[in-house]
Amino acid sequence: MGCGTKEPKITQLCLAAIQRLMSHEVVSEAAAGNIINMLWQLMENSLEELKLLQTVLVLLTTNTVVHDEALSKAIVLCFRLHFTKDNITNNTAAATVRQVVTVVFERVVAEDERYKDIIDQPVAVQGNSNRRSVSTLKPCAKDAYMLFQDLCQLVNADAPYWLVGMTEMTRTFGLELLESVLNDFPQVFLQHQEFSFLLKERVCPLVIKLFSPNIKFRQGSSTSSSPAPVEKPYFPICMRLLRVVSVLIKQFYSLLVTECEIFLSLLVKFLDADKPQWLRAVAVESIHRLCVQPQLLRSFCQSYDMKQHSTKVFRDIVNALGSFIQSLFLVPSTGNTSATPNQTGSNASGNTGSAQTNPGVLGMGGGATVLPAFEYRGTWIPILNVTVQGSAKATYLEMLDKVEPPTIPEGYAMSVAFHCLLDLVRGITTMIEGELGDTETVTPTTAETTSLPPQSSEQQDLQSLSDQSEKELVSRAVWEEMVNACWCGLLAALSLLLDASTDEAATENILKAELTMAALCGRLGLVTSRDAFITAICKGSLPPHYALTVLNSTTAALSSKSYSIQGQNVQMISPSSESHQQVVAVGQPLALQPQGTVMLTSKNIQCMRTLLNLAHFHGAVLGTSWQLVLATLQHLVWILGLKPSVGGALKPGRAVEGPSTVLTTAVMTDLPSISSMISKLFENSQYLDDVSLHHLINALCSLSLEAMDMAYGNNKEPSLFAVAKLLETGLVNMRRIEILWRPLTGHLLEKVCQHPNSRMREWGAEALTSLIKAGLTFRHDPPLSQNQRLQLLLLNPLKELSNISHPDIRIKQLECVLQILQSQGDSLGPGWPLVLGVMGAIQSDQGESLIRTAFQCLQLVVTDFLPTMPCTCLQIVVEVAGSFGLHNQELNISLTSIGLLWNISDYFFQRGEIIEKELNREEAMLQKQAEEKGVMLNRPFHPASPFDCLWLCLYAKLGELCVDPRPAVRKSAGQTLFSTIGAHGTLLQHSTWHTVIWKVLFHLLDRVRESSTTADKEKIESGGGNILIHHSRDTAEKQWAETWVLTLAGVARIFNTRRYLLQPLGDFSQAWDVLLDHIQSAALSKNNEVSLAALKSFQEILQIVSPIRDSEKPETPPAINVSVPLVVGTTTATSLGRSFMRTDSIGERIGRYNGSELPVITDEIEDLNLWWAAWNSWYRIGSESTRPPITCDKLTFIPSQPFLTALIQIFPALYQHIKTGFSMDDLQKLGVILHGAVSVPISSDASPFILPSYTEAVLTSLQEAVLTALDVLQKAICVGSESMQIMYPAIFDQLLAFVEFSCKPPQYGQLETKHIANAKYNQIQLFAPAEWVALNYVPFAERSLEVVVDLYQKTACHKAVVTEKVLQNIIKTLRIPLSLKYSCPSESTWKLAVSSLLKVLSIGLPVARQHASSGKFDSMWPELANTFEDFLFTKSTPPDNLSIQEFQKNESIDVEVVQLISTEILPYANFIPKEFVGQIMTMLNKGSIHSQSSSFTEAEIDIRMREEFSKVCFETLLQFSFSNKVTTPQEGYISRMALSVLLKRSQDVLHRYIEDERLSGKCPLPRQQVTEIIFVLKAVSTLIDSLKKTQPENVDASTWAQVIALYPTLVECITCSSSEVCSALKEALVPFKDFMHPPASKVQNGES
Repeated sequence: MGCGTKEPKITQLCLAAIQRLMSHEVVSEAAAGNIINMLWQLMENSLEELKLLQTVLVLLTTNTVVHDEALSKAIVLCFRLHFTKDNITNNTAAATVRQVVTVVFERVVAEDERYKDIIDQPVAVQGNSNRRSVSTLKPCAKDAYMLFQDLCQLVNADAPYWLVGMTEMTRTFGLELLESVLNDFPQVFLQHQEFSFLLKERVCPLVIKLFSPNIKFRQGSSTSSSPAPVEKPYFPICMRLLRVVSVLIKQFYSLLVTECEIFLSLLVKFLDADKPQWLRAVAVESIHRLCVQPQLLRSFCQSYDMKQHSTKVFRDIVNALGSFIQSLFLVPSTGNTSATPNQTGSNASGNTGSAQTNPGVLGMGGGATVLPAFEYRGTWIPILNVTVQGSAKATYLEMLDKVEPPTIPEGYAMSVAFHCLLDLVRGITTMIEGELGDTETVTPTTAETTSLPPQSSEQQDLQSLSDQSEKELVSRAVWEEMVNACWCGLLAALSLLLDASTDEAATENILKAELTMAALCGRLGLVTSRDAFITAICKGSLPPHYALTVLNSTTAALSSKSYSIQGQNVQMISPSSESHQQVVAVGQPLALQPQGTVMLTSKNIQCMRTLLNLAHFHGAVLGTSWQLVLATLQHLVWILGLKPSVGGALKPGRAVEGPSTVLTTAVMTDLPSISSMISKLFENSQYLDDVSLHHLINALCSLSLEAMDMAYGNNKEPSLFAVAKLLETGLVNMRRIEILWRPLTGHLLEKVCQHPNSRMREWGAEALTSLIKAGLTFRHDPPLSQNQRLQLLLLNPLKELSNISHPDIRIKQLECVLQILQSQGDSLGPGWPLVLGVMGAIQSDQGESLIRTAFQCLQLVVTDFLPTMPCTCLQIVVEVAGSFGLHNQELNISLTSIGLLWNISDYFFQRGEIIEKELNREEAMLQKQAEEKGVMLNRPFHPASPFDCLWLCLYAKLGELCVDPRPAVRKSAGQTLFSTIGAHGTLLQHSTWHTVIWKVLFHLLDRVRESSTTADKEKIESGGGNILIHHSRDTAEKQWAETWVLTLAGVARIFNTRRYLLQPLGDFSQAWDVLLDHIQSAALSKNNEVSLAALKSFQEILQIVSPIRDSEKPETPPAINVSVPLVVGTTTATSLGRSFMRTDSIGERIGRYNGSELPVITDEIEDLNLWWAAWNSWYRIGSESTRPPITCDKLTFIPSQPFLTALIQIFPALYQHIKTGFSMDDLQKLGVILHGAVSVPISSDASPFILPSYTEAVLTSLQEAVLTALDVLQKAICVGSESMQIMYPAIFDQLLAFVEFSCKPPQYGQLETKHIANAKYNQIQLFAPAEWVALNYVPFAERSLEVVVDLYQKTACHKAVVTEKVLQNIIKTLRIPLSLKYSCPSESTWKLAVSSLLKVLSIGLPVARQHASSGKFDSMWPELANTFEDFLFTKSTPPDNLSIQEFQKNESIDVEVVQLISTEILPYANFIPKEFVGQIMTMLNKGSIHSQSSSFTEAEIDIRMREEFSKVCFETLLQFSFSNKVTTPQEGYISRMALSVLLKRSQDVLHRYIEDERLSGKCPLPRQQVTEIIFVLKAVSTLIDSLKKTQPENVDASTWAQVIALYPTLVECITCSSSEVCSALKEALVPFKDFMHPPASKVQNGES
């Protein structure tokens, strides 16, 4: 009512009221109709239009009361309002219409929901029933049906059936409504047949009809000329049509299969180049919408492509996209073509947003922002950021408000098409792979079923398979068809895009697509397509035009023909070379004749990464295409300059020749990751199944063969890719190594390792040895120790390498052996002979480094692995070690190998029992086998036990080395041989020793003696290289001498330490004689070294003490204790020590040989015979060597000091054994040798070493030895029988002869020597150098003298000593040095002579007095007197440099002699001849007044100071003069007269001195006068002292008077100026106090 007023205000209020009522749902159906009619009126009057719309909306949405006619009226009302003049109303109405349409359909959905449980029998709809017959539909559905049908009518420009009252309608609006209904409510159409019918009968024909202008239109054909103007496509309708089509296909494909086929064909046509740009763009967007729905694509494939006689729709879509992309490149786009910016090739993706809105910017930018783009033959198409991956967000399909076709930015269509391809690939592959994965997990039978293509001949078997696999076969056929349909087109398009792409991201996407396709084809087993995709990636990886035969052969099939695809040609455009890609690497092509260099761009590297990913993740499906992939990688690796390193991984290396590889920093940083990807790729081969693995290995082997062919005949660096990767593959597949070991190692051994190119060989060997090492270290299951077959299989190639002569291969082989030993040595077991064989196969001529490496292996074996190898291999070890000793390439190796033999022997010793058991077991087996075959068991040293034979083999090897031409080897081998026999010989069985002595040792001695005597005396200049040779080794003869020395010493040592084993052998005395003979010939050889050593050996065998007698051994005299260690010096200490170090106790050893009883030492007689044989040898050696030469020329051989020393030192030890039979005759022989030996001079070269420096006086060792020998003798005589004691005088004679040497050195034949006369004067420098120097015999003579004194002290009373006048001889000998006194060569001599004389006399005089009556000593006294005389008043003058202290010392010696006379001789005058006593008194007198002389000469002043001596002479004289009534008056007279002369003379001297002193004034007096006066004063005081000590009755009164008369004169002297005189004066005056008595008158009177 209110609204009927048409008053605006009222109307507004009423409408608001009505709306409120409606919102509370209080409107009935009738009321609703009224309201609508009322609204209609308002509409017709154009009142409150917006309010009207609002009201309608509220009415329809709040409830469902409005139906049928009312509803249609409401809808028409809205439509009518949509076409008013007012814009706002229009838009609002449009929105309302849309909402109302939605509401209508929502009601249907709700209605279905309500009735869904009640299943009603659908009434069959007659094929062409009346359009309005919808009786079967429920009310809401009926409304919807009517509405939809009318919408179709309206779009088709027909009258509506239901929407009565429509005045106008636009097609665009109608299409939008249709699309929204179809899109939003697909279930309504799918559930209700009536609706489906509408779709088929109305919508599809409508769409096809509306499309017609677009299909017929050709761009560029002039409209005027054509007879009927073609209707131009109209953008808004066309675009909406495409939207509808998209919805139809997406939602109702299953209903409209045929119609969709038409739609899709149309879409494909719209892409043609002659269609307008916008149309193509919108079509591409539509296709994109399909491409993101893989299930849909799959349906297409099933519905069309797989049916015969049907269009191959899916294939066409893909091919159309390809052609479309090509056409964009080939035809310059008619859109805004902008100048191609100056691309620098950088991959920065510019701001694509702005580019989209304003494509023109690009041209002006001129490359300021560089956009990602495709560029091909000058056509430059930017890549726009059109959509997110996987969603088809369209731009132009959404432009619902545009009427004019928009301008399409350049590159838009391309970008969308590009995304179509990517999404297509992504969708298909994810779908198929997902389903593949499902089926594989569901059925285990995939393996069989996948291999059966659907059309296979085994069709009949398929029934037997489960439904599951049938279903799978069907789906598999679909997958294969999909791939077959699309791969050609895809590949063509992607290859082109890949070539044109300048953007890294785009390239990445393209490559990813190719990769997934390749993998998919691989999984489906479609070989051709798989290889095609892989080839494309490979080509992309390599530089353009790179000639790679592998690729050419496979791609010939693809690239030469264009794929003919139903009426369209998709050309495979060949790659363009002028791509503006950034060059990132320049390298050399891998070809026989490299022409220049090739460049890699960053895109190549990207492709390479893709290729790696492909191989990495999809290796299992590559099959034969491994060849392709690996060949490409090999070339890339080569160009990039990657070289294989340890383990086969690749590291950047420098190219060897030609313009070397240039890499930018970008690539440099990438290289490690590329290299690790390549390695990962091969690591992953462990996950491949066996078949794929064999494919991979075959591919690598054939690549390797190609590389080898290229490397023939030139020294170019070969390509090692294949070999390195074979290695890597082998290493990661260790767990199943058996299946690939033979092909792998066979290829490496027969082909690679024998290749003439050294790098190639080296890598072959590297690969082979690495594989062997890895194989041995790998933890196999079961372990190698239980799988000997596998172990020998692994080791065999190592041995095979020995057949290759190239030294570099052998080095590798040996290094491998070394490493195997280091890691696996303890588990080689049966592999040992193989390994040892490799070391033994090295010959002398094979170069030093080879031998050295082989030897290192051997060293390792000996040090670490002897215990782990079977004992039967030990002999091989000995042989191999011996063979290295004989190699003459490298001395150190020979020497060390000898050391190894020693270590081996040590090992035999320690593990003897175990080895022996095992060998005996083995021997028993062999013996048994030999018997069965009826042959003799043949092995060296047969009768001995197997363990002894092992030892004998070792000794024999060492024996061979002992006569090697090289001295160092001989030396080392000799030392080792003797050490082993010494240390370990006790293990041998007793009988084996016979072989050792005669076959090994004496045989060796004979060979050495022969070589030594025939050796060359030519001087050897240098020892090879620049080594200087010491003069003691500079001829072959001298070098052999050393060997002789060693051998002899060794044999002697064995005789010494093992005598308890050798003596029971039965022919010991022959052996002893042979040995002595060898020693003698060596000792008398004219070589100092040999001769000395022979004596050392002699010493050694003489120091034998039978082990049996240890308990009751006689006490050895101490002398020997001293001599033995000296004698043997270091040799015995070490050698004895060493030889006994390891043996068990000797008793135990002996027990081992002779059961329980100890061996009975052959009787004493035989023992003595051995010693006397030794004495005879010694005597022969001694007499031969010390006999002076008859002539003397330069070449006279004179034995050396050490030799003589050693010779003499042997005597004490020898003597111990023969002393019982040692006669005077033997003593004479000994004396001759001793004297001869001491007389031998030394060569002037050696003198500085043997002679002490001139300041010390020391005995040489020879002299010590001589004295020791005599000492031993005299001690033996001392404890010996009476018959022996007659030897004393002979010993004294010998010693005294030596004492004389102090003053008269001995002569040696006619030889001229220079003497060291007085050592104190260092005269050795003053002499002209002579050939020979006599020794300084002084110390020796002095020592001999001491011995004489000692001996005499012990034996003075001995009968023989007394009768043979020994004392007289001693005095006679001493007289020589005593008379010479200061003229003795050494001052010590006469001093020692004096003290000795005093000692001897103190013992001898009592004896002489005892025997005075027998007259045995008569001739001694005159000798003694003369000796005293000569000594006390010597004719020799003291040296000028004698100090006062020295003089006083010498004087005190003279005093001692006088004291001896006063105590030992004068008191016993009655027992002594008178003449002798007279001589003594005369001498004393002479001594006391010695200083009396008329004139003072220098000489006398020098003697001035013997005052002590004079004093003692005085005192003695006085004592004997004034004592017990003098025997002869003459004596008393002599002494008194002497006194008065002395006093008189003193007086004169004093007077003259006082005069001179007075005259001289201040001048001091001459020195000698002062000295003289001092002496006089001292004499006076001495005299007074002496007189006082004498008994008063013996002094004459006149003497006293003369003394006192001196007093005044002495007092006169007090004034003198000299302090010395004063002090002497003081001393002289002091004694006068004793004459001071109080005066007795009587005397005074007498005096006056």
